[in-house]
Amino acid sequence: MDLVITDVADATRYEARDGTALAGFVQYQLADGLVVVTHTEVDPAYEGRGVGGALARHVLDDIRRRDVSALVVCPFVTSWIGRHPEYADLLYGAKRQAAPPAPEA
Repeated sequence: MDLVITDVADATRYEARDGTALAGFVQYQLADGLVVVTHTEVDPAYEGRGVGGALARHVLDDIRRRDVSALVVCPFVTSWIGRHPEYADLLYGAKRQAAPPAPEA
């Protein structure tokens, strides 16, 4: 399996594709400075193969890159963050972690 995850903005979702097959997606909504993560779905043929986790990680990494917060109402992504607390600072209302200091030259 060679997953490619892309933000399909017109559909307001991130899609995970294995070749041309849609393996899963995460639906979202946008607000000013906020991404509302609403739903995750994985095709039954891809369940148990890490598609949901790959989607969650990609979505949250993209939210971090955009320097916005996430309001997660999707139970899957909420549970995933519970197992990956390094993403908890992205949640709406959470205190952002300070960037680590730059290494000395």
